[in-house]
Amino acid sequence: MEPFAERRRLLLERLDGAVAVLASAPVALRNNDVEHEYRQDSDLYYRTGFDEPEAVLVVAPRHAEHRFVLFVRPRDPERETWDGARAGVEGAVARYGADAAFPIAELDAKLPDYLSGHERMVCKVGRDGAFDAHVFRALDRARARGRNGSPWPTEIVDPSRVVHEMRLVKSEAELATMREAAVITREGHEGAMRLAAPGMYEYEVEALLRDVFRRRGCERHAYAPIVGSGPNATVLHYHSNDRKMEAGDLLLIDAGCELRYYASDVTRTFPVSGTFSPAQRAIYQLVLDAELASIDAVRPGATVDDVHARSVDVIVDGLLALGLLAGDREKILADQLYKRFFMHRTSHWLGMDVHDVGAYHLGGEPRALAPGMVLTVEPGIYISPGDTEVPEAYRGIGVRIEDDVCVTASGGEVLTADIPKTVEDVERACAG
Repeated sequence: MEPFAERRRLLLERLDGAVAVLASAPVALRNNDVEHEYRQDSDLYYRTGFDEPEAVLVVAPRHAEHRFVLFVRPRDPERETWDGARAGVEGAVARYGADAAFPIAELDAKLPDYLSGHERMVCKVGRDGAFDAHVFRALDRARARGRNGSPWPTEIVDPSRVVHEMRLVKSEAELATMREAAVITREGHEGAMRLAAPGMYEYEVEALLRDVFRRRGCERHAYAPIVGSGPNATVLHYHSNDRKMEAGDLLLIDAGCELRYYASDVTRTFPVSGTFSPAQRAIYQLVLDAELASIDAVRPGATVDDVHARSVDVIVDGLLALGLLAGDREKILADQLYKRFFMHRTSHWLGMDVHDVGAYHLGGEPRALAPGMVLTVEPGIYISPGDTEVPEAYRGIGVRIEDDVCVTASGGEVLTADIPKTVEDVERACAG
């Protein structure tokens, strides 16, 4: 629990006298009384390690006794027979280090005590109406006490101002977990390259990925795997994964595991038959060149926009050289005509969430990268099967290559560097 305690200590310093109230993720029903797999809210877990539903964390810098408080489900032997053990109020103190803990049913009665004495509250409202109602009732009671001279929160601050900024820069322990997740993700992608063959279905490859991730101890995949072959590789968020793969197809796999609440996010594209066609090789090499140029741009002081610009420059030049774009280069860039083939951004933050928290702009300007930040680098080219304005050999080709990169003092560490991605290494991996 030491890392969680240290994060709470740092949060106390950064709250500047504000009280923080963070809620657990709600339980979602799948059908009738069957629930979707539960995953704790990342903000709450980041500071507690507590992974049960129906919980609220309060961090109250100005409370006389209790700075770290948890409201949790009480122990209930009958329910635990059905749903498994609970930490309960006692466990919240003994195992999770709370200064005080109370049954979640007492939130309305107790929360005003912790809001009083604070002028600001850090809390995410507008997401869960039931939780919002608890917060507003507590605010109303704390306001009533203000008549006796006790301060109460008159300002609600979104957690992104404090909580999310802390998560953006990873500690060495967090990076160690992300490197471990990258190793497991590598095993899944390399296994997929060996397994995939004409006549198989996309879901058979998906099954291998899920098997590797779970068998290696991952609680879950970081997001639903994308396994798109042939024309499906040109669909950015393809999820059906049910097509029968054919000879000559490219297979685009966007898949990563989640290990101890930290995500890996990797895309590799490879030939189902084991060898790239000349057109596939040309597009693949162009995307790879763009990715390598963008990775080279990752360094302290650079911005996510700088990283994206490198991919755009390389892809535009390459598409012009291949004849897939024509005209004045500067006009193509100014009018973003390249978005016909490369329509998404190159990077996003990565961490506990696959699209992790943290502002991309500060004061209206792109924020500078700093050591400890982790971002993806993932350029791609997607040529519609029905695009009759390009030569037939290029139609239906979709290629994306994605790695996870940590900003270091001198550049970028590619956490997923060991997953094959050169043309030669990919074809070798496909051959087993």
